[in-house]
Amino acid sequence: MIVKKLAPLGVLFKVGYEAFYGYGDTIREALSRDGAEYVLDLKLHDIPRTVEAAVRAVVAPRVKLLTVHALGGAQMLEAAVLAAEERAAELGIPAPEIYAVTILTSIGAEDLGELGLIGGPGENATRLAALARDARCAGVVCSVREVADLRAYFGAEFGTLCPGIRPGGSAHGDQKRAATPREAREAGARYAVVGRPIVEDADPVGAARAILAELQG
Repeated sequence: MIVKKLAPLGVLFKVGYEAFYGYGDTIREALSRDGAEYVLDLKLHDIPRTVEAAVRAVVAPRVKLLTVHALGGAQMLEAAVLAAEERAAELGIPAPEIYAVTILTSIGAEDLGELGLIGGPGENATRLAALARDARCAGVVCSVREVADLRAYFGAEFGTLCPGIRPGGSAHGDQKRAATPREAREAGARYAVVGRPIVEDADPVGAARAILAELQG
């Protein structure tokens, strides 16, 4: 299993919709067995009470980070942070960091008008990041292109998790605002999400090592 192969590299594993809903218990058991920390990328987005209950249900040992949608609003974000802290305290484990999704990297500037959002991706990401910071989220999910501005506005301690990371020459797939590992490093991203370029490679360990080397400079 790929977890066993990659766990020695010290990477965080991302568990998204398909994996969690289809094989959640099996995957979480495997991650725990191999001593791996992971991100629950569930992008929770609902009324505050429902998100609070969902967060309480998924907080568990080795969950390092949990994602919610910033567009859920301030009360929802606050409910997620508080639920993570309270449930972790009950379990006697570190609370997972709550990261709020700003503008999906599959959305381009030309798509924002259809969503009723005024301004470009960067402007919207900054506005949503301010909402997340005020709700005590640990950081935001954003494009590498927004990282420098977010660090300038909110400081280096406010984290950025960047999907859509593709090594040079790789297909972007459904990512409209992709970036290379080097660009993520130079921008100052705290976390870089790399999926298909690793799991679809014939040598996933080799691919992961090469990407880590580029991220670490």
